[in-house]
Amino acid sequence: MTDPRSDNRHHALITGASRGIGRAIALALARMGYAITINYLRNRQAAEEVVALIRAGGAMAHAVQGDAADPDAVAALVGRARQAFGPIAILVNNAGIGRTSSVFDNTLADFEATFATNVRSAFLATQAVLPDMRDLEFGRLIFLSSTAAMTGGVISTAYAGSKAAVVGMMHHYAASLMPWNITANAISPAFIKTDIFDGIALPPAERLPLGRMGRPDEIAEVARMIVTCGFMTGQTIQVNAGRYMT
Repeated sequence: MTDPRSDNRHHALITGASRGIGRAIALALARMGYAITINYLRNRQAAEEVVALIRAGGAMAHAVQGDAADPDAVAALVGRARQAFGPIAILVNNAGIGRTSSVFDNTLADFEATFATNVRSAFLATQAVLPDMRDLEFGRLIFLSSTAAMTGGVISTAYAGSKAAVVGMMHHYAASLMPWNITANAISPAFIKTDIFDGIALPPAERLPLGRMGRPDEIAEVARMIVTCGFMTGQTIQVNAGRYMT
């Protein structure tokens, strides 16, 4: 297998990477030898802690603040990332929010905020890095969806809808970018132990599939596989311990 880090393909950008799944993916790709740009919105300390861990392991990393849903911020973020480590060969669209609400309490404000963070951010970041991937004739686009896209989930109408939109967007990129050796795939987790579930009433652990919640590092293992596999594109990988089977 050709090492995807060759020919200046060594740089990964991960949005929302100061915590949770994004953090775990950043650490996993760093262990593979990739230079990592950590994007964060507010928690600089947490982002710098991830950078420190990566550097302690011998890889390169830096943190760049920016709202991934804001076009100007994304342009600045990608510019700073390129300046630090060169063209971006791997993009993990991980930035996301989930505001819990009942179906009777849905608001337009929550809907628009959720789609901005979960969908518009992925579009903006992807469009910003595509010139790099086209020039490299190589790219890995990874989108974080959710089993809620298929089942409705337990968070909100907006959350389920936004995660379904991410899958549709991924399909279009996958179908359109094959001539440039750019793959696009989605990871669709359920009940991963992150702060998105804080305050949400979940079933007791013994009633969950496999009797426990998943770990962010288990999602990171799937991201590693996507990065190294050049023969897979347009796929949504369900990681939910059997809660939703395909």
